[in-house]
Amino acid sequence: MAATAHGYYLRSWRFGKETEEIVKAALARDRWAPDKLKAWQAERLGYVLQRAATKVPYYREYWAARRHRGDQSSWEILENWPILDKDQLRANPQAFVAEDCHITQMYHEHTSGTSGKSLNLWWSRNTVRAWYALSEARWRQWYGVSRHDRWAILGGQLVTPVEQRRPPFWVWNQALHQLYMSSYHLAPQLIPYYLDAINRYGCKFLLGYTSSLYALAQEVERLGRTDLKMSVVIANAEPLFDYQRKVIEKAFQCPVRETYGMAEIVAAASECEEGQLHLWPEIGVVEVFQGENKLEDGMSGDLVCTSLLNDDMPLIRYRVGDCGSLQKHNELCDCGRTLPILGSVEGRVDDVLYTLDGRCIGRLDPVFKEDLPVREAQITQESLDQIQVTYVPASDFTPKAGQAIIDGLRARMGPINVTLTEVAEVPRGANGKFRAVVCKIPKEQRQLLQR
Repeated sequence: MAATAHGYYLRSWRFGKETEEIVKAALARDRWAPDKLKAWQAERLGYVLQRAATKVPYYREYWAARRHRGDQSSWEILENWPILDKDQLRANPQAFVAEDCHITQMYHEHTSGTSGKSLNLWWSRNTVRAWYALSEARWRQWYGVSRHDRWAILGGQLVTPVEQRRPPFWVWNQALHQLYMSSYHLAPQLIPYYLDAINRYGCKFLLGYTSSLYALAQEVERLGRTDLKMSVVIANAEPLFDYQRKVIEKAFQCPVRETYGMAEIVAAASECEEGQLHLWPEIGVVEVFQGENKLEDGMSGDLVCTSLLNDDMPLIRYRVGDCGSLQKHNELCDCGRTLPILGSVEGRVDDVLYTLDGRCIGRLDPVFKEDLPVREAQITQESLDQIQVTYVPASDFTPKAGQAIIDGLRARMGPINVTLTEVAEVPRGANGKFRAVVCKIPKEQRQLLQR
């Protein structure tokens, strides 16, 4: 009942009379001529840049300082804007909200992201509804399903204590026709309960972390079940590898589609039937950089994105923390859609961790979502019962915050030893990034755990 009540609240934010019109317009835009689509996006970009420079405190002060120095560069040209990093956004997030908006009347999103860096974001009701309408079009209707169908999601919210070994490990949200399933109880001996619930609630499609979907699919194959045919399985938040795709498609007797997006809603993409990730032009402009140098299409580097949808908290040239590339504009997809193509997404490969009872834990970033004073963190699994957390504290970090990290990990992984190590910066790899989650358990031992 509580889940359904909250579902009605979310539905009032996400969907309205305008939803179907936005869906219809987006599906039509999928097949616009490239020049028409480019002109449409350029017009929207001009509006957002003007609004950001004149109505958003952070950017207004930035341009005032440039004018004071005698710099008359036009803010109407994207190339004249600096690159924005997560630390700048995190330091003063309200400075990025337009002055004609009131955050008390906006939807507040709090996320740590894949890097462990905490972010506060605000969306207007118009932005929320536009986002979910676009998701309805390109994360559902592309695949022959809709928000009115029953569906199951494997997510990072704790539904029941991790110590619980009796079902249910899920809640039914009638308002959104959603079976919300915990991703923290996917031990081999418990997965059959999940499969029974998906069947019992008549779910038509699945959405979830790739690692969680893969764990379900492996158990479907092991049990030889053929009663779990879906219309589509939609993978989010983690890369989808070929070996995972094959197992999931066989288990659920349907296609698997990969998606890309982030809470900052500056970029989004969905996979078509030809296996290409198409960018959504309404969401943002995507560029690729190496350091401060913009790269040509086809070259891999940092994804730098500019808000188009969320003009009330616009992020201009925001470095999202992922590596990737853009496919050349003259390469169109055989699916018939003319939307730009995201050539690759790299750098979001968080390791899967393992518990003593054989569960796979695919994502642990929710541990850092409760306004913890941590600038960034890396979780390393040294052994089945030993976790190392390397973290950069904020100025107000306290022992209580450290204990909250330990408690959050134990709530999801069981009775493990957790060691906290404070550092000035989490060590980076050769590409200047760090993996948020690292598993050092030998491959052979991992395979034994999954038998």
